[in-house]
Amino acid sequence: MQTERLILLSDISVLQKNKLVLTHVDLEVYAGEFLYLIGKTGSGKSSLLQLLYADLALEQGEATVCGYNLKVMKRKEVPFLRRKLGIVFQDFQLLDDRNVRKNLQFVLKATGWTDVVKIEDRILQVLDEVNLVDKLNAMPHQLSGGEQQRIAIARALLNQPKVLLADEPTGNLDPDTSNGIMRILFNISEKGSAVIMATHNYNLINKFPGKVLRCEEGTLLKSGQQFD
Repeated sequence: MQTERLILLSDISVLQKNKLVLTHVDLEVYAGEFLYLIGKTGSGKSSLLQLLYADLALEQGEATVCGYNLKVMKRKEVPFLRRKLGIVFQDFQLLDDRNVRKNLQFVLKATGWTDVVKIEDRILQVLDEVNLVDKLNAMPHQLSGGEQQRIAIARALLNQPKVLLADEPTGNLDPDTSNGIMRILFNISEKGSAVIMATHNYNLINKFPGKVLRCEEGTLLKSGQQFD
């Protein structure tokens, strides 16, 4: 059975504030793949992720993400694309004024969920995936950095995304906590979602091997399975 292709980029350019950061980018991403995105600060890693979730406009080339053609997609379609994506940031971005349950409720209600029972069931399911059901009523400030990132991953999983985009998700975490986050992310890819993770931590790449893509010299290079 053929694996579903979730992302196709063909000769695209990525611009950030009218500055060209990447050009001639070609990429195919399939269900269940785990890809690392590496490169120096300012090399275009985050900008490429922003283009994939339509925070940056596609100026040149062809790009399809989860069935959406970014070249012709209208702004009103962006929320529907993002429901097929999960996005995890380095700084967690939880809402500080509400507990874990209400953080997750907010996302589900914002994406069209209305059934109270189904909302509660889905929240418990994603918290179980990150092993934090016991933190359902905790406030963000009561959680460790690693716990906050696991809640952020749970939030990204709420709408069962086909693609999970993670921008330096272990950047603020100690090595042991980072290893735990990586195991969760790999488990997500093993269940069929594609995971694209931007990182500076090359030790993680060797510990948890995946495909490596390098932003370098203004384009995207494939670096094989490991990085030394």
